Amino acid sequence: MAANKYVCKVCGYTHEGNEAPSVCPLCKAGASEFEAVKAAKKKGFDTNSDIYAIIYSAVVVVIVAFLLAGVSSLLKPMQDANVELDKKKQILASLNERELADVAATYDELIVADPIINAAGEVVADEGGFEVKNDDVNEGNLPLYIANINGAKKYIVPMTGNGLWGGIWGYIALNDDCNTIYGVYFSHASETPGLGAEIAADKFQNGFTMDKDGNPIVKKVYDEEGNVALSVEKGKGKAAPEYHIDAVSGATLTCNGVDDMFKRKLAPYYSYLNNVKAGEPVVEEAPAAAEPAVETENVEQAPVDADAQDKKEE
Repeated sequence: MAANKYVCKVCGYTHEGNEAPSVCPLCKAGASEFEAVKAAKKKGFDTNSDIYAIIYSAVVVVIVAFLLAGVSSLLKPMQDANVELDKKKQILASLNERELADVAATYDELIVADPIINAAGEVVADEGGFEVKNDDVNEGNLPLYIANINGAKKYIVPMTGNGLWGGIWGYIALNDDCNTIYGVYFSHASETPGLGAEIAADKFQNGFTMDKDGNPIVKKVYDEEGNVALSVEKGKGKAAPEYHIDAVSGATLTCNGVDDMFKRKLAPYYSYLNNVKAGEPVVEEAPAAAEPAVETENVEQAPVDADAQDKKEE
């Protein structure tokens, strides 16, 4: 609260306080000689008031919010383009195409189709798989990428799952036999550095296509019955050698998440891939339209003159 002002009527001394002084310090006049001075009303807001502080803060917050919204709106196309480019980079990484100078150009060159299929093996749409968001993926809406590498087709299946601390995801590329692994790519949101985070390292990912000495090996996804047999296990594990992937030491829960991701996300693609492997058409062709029958015009023949006919024969 602001202090009151009192002026000495004898010498003009001004005192600020809750009440007038008992004695004027200049002329020694008593308290009765002091007169209270009414403070003039200030125009506008009192900058020292709580209301002013609240209103000022609210205005600043609104202005900053509008500025941030504007900047975000201006940068959104660039952000979307970066997200799209990173997704293409990850897909290409599963094809062992890394450290690329021009990701977009390489993607357009190698990826020849991105259909949407369903778990029954049918093609829902011939294109548009790239635009399918992770939250929209289900057994009736499965994105797939088809690449052409040196004349051979590769089938890239996207996958998402849960690790120890957050989401994990990846892509697995299969050879044209639709079962053996050509390459993989995995990443994560927040797995433990040096442990679960190692699923994104080359050492773990290389284990799907080569041994510890760098020699090529063959790993498969589906068994003879069409079940997902590919497994991430520590040590020898229970899976047969062609299905076994050695887990990261000390990252059991993250590797369990990767294994679960395989089982859940690769299973719905089997029918389509099996149809491709068997050489069956994955898109039913529309029957050829029958040619319209040509209507013959009925022409009425003129009566034959018998005498003229006889003369002609003679």
